[in-house]
Amino acid sequence: MRPSSTPDIISYVRSQSGASHIILIDPDDASPDVAAQRCVAAVSAGTRMIFVGGSSGTDEDNVHPTVVAIQEALELCKWNSSQDADLDESFWEVPVVLFPQGASALSPSADAITFMMLMNSTNPEFLVGEQVRGAPYIRKAGVEPMGMGYVICAPGGKAGEVGQAKLIEANETELIAAYAMCAESYGFSILYLEAGSGAQTPVHPDLIRAARAASDKLILCVGGGIRNGATAK
Repeated sequence: MRPSSTPDIISYVRSQSGASHIILIDPDDASPDVAAQRCVAAVSAGTRMIFVGGSSGTDEDNVHPTVVAIQEALELCKWNSSQDADLDESFWEVPVVLFPQGASALSPSADAITFMMLMNSTNPEFLVGEQVRGAPYIRKAGVEPMGMGYVICAPGGKAGEVGQAKLIEANETELIAAYAMCAESYGFSILYLEAGSGAQTPVHPDLIRAARAASDKLILCVGGGIRNGATAK
């Protein structure tokens, strides 16, 4: 749901203080109703953004119904809150953002899209090919594009395999810093460091620190292998 407090989604993201949690919903892993229930539970617990997408098995046929179900669930929660003067209905104004595997996994009902370049892919399709195919759809649908550099780190998981990525190892701090500088130079708003869905270990803290030190302008997201609060901290 588009927040009423900011003019666009990227401004909403920048307005968040400190670290925030994003839930990733894979439409290939759950029905639209189950996905919506998970999002309501996550937002109730403090999640401030919802990503919808996956590394494989997603297309408009499952992405769009999932996005619609999540939006409708948030609308209902907001309406319920509006009936109680003690509750803040804007609490439920949490953006639903596409995190697509490619140009076929889109929805016009999303609030925004992570318009990403898989920067360390060896396949040009993930550098610019899918983006070129998806751009007209995004423009026509009026979905806000948020430029994002996407870098897959070891162990990489399914994302690394599908994206044909040359994985960034834990000791390659200078390389990840260079990727951060490159992302900033391209004008991206976000840098996403990915360990891979289901990864046994998250992105190494040294890589995160190096990326953060290299650019204080980028919004830094980290995903994969984060299984509990202690790991997130």
